[in-house]
Amino acid sequence: MPLSEQIASLDWPRISTQLNEQGYATTGPLLSTAECNQLAAGYNDATQFRSRVIMARHGFGRGEYQYYTYPLPALIQTLRDSLYPSLAGIANQWHEDLGNPTRFPLDHRVFQQLCHNAGQTRPTPLLLKYQQGDYNCLHQDLYGELVFPLQVAFLLSDPARDFTGGEFVLTEQRPRMQSRASVVPLRQGEAVIFAVNHRPQRGTRGVYRVAMRHGVSAIRSGQRFTLGVIFHDAQ
Repeated sequence: MPLSEQIASLDWPRISTQLNEQGYATTGPLLSTAECNQLAAGYNDATQFRSRVIMARHGFGRGEYQYYTYPLPALIQTLRDSLYPSLAGIANQWHEDLGNPTRFPLDHRVFQQLCHNAGQTRPTPLLLKYQQGDYNCLHQDLYGELVFPLQVAFLLSDPARDFTGGEFVLTEQRPRMQSRASVVPLRQGEAVIFAVNHRPQRGTRGVYRVAMRHGVSAIRSGQRFTLGVIFHDAQ
């Protein structure tokens, strides 16, 4: 089955419910082992990328990542275009719940043009590489005033073979409460969909805003590659 059809056939009601209840949801494996290996091997092909970031230089943690350049590899373009429509519906509901008047078009190419009109023209999908001792501090991926509130991370390495440690971690800060952390186990080729910045949470007094951050715990051994699919472009 083509990847776009696999994405369309995901259990989107379940994903929507989990996103609303906990700020993240997993997809089950979407990418094949061969596709994961192909993307990870591309890390050494400089022609695919516009910039490389050494995380320790900026206080982001340890490890490194590279931002893809346009045109994106076909597989990543398919992921971006195919995941976006269902997520846009969820994002629009979130904005309605939070009283935010911004609404997102259901076609990613239309949203991308809105980003470019706002001066956000640099692609944001990225490939991350972690080795033993590397980690990613808790953070948010914003990049400009126009922010799509959901993003997706694919685990490209096999946690049963390629690395130990390196858990995907999310925290949420609820008003007048201590932060809550979640550890999300992933299989090779599986994605986690999660809130970029804020999400709505229904409480006894109505809807309130929950701030989300994400990161990766320390790699104990081996090497871990991750593909990040962010839908808004950067300034």
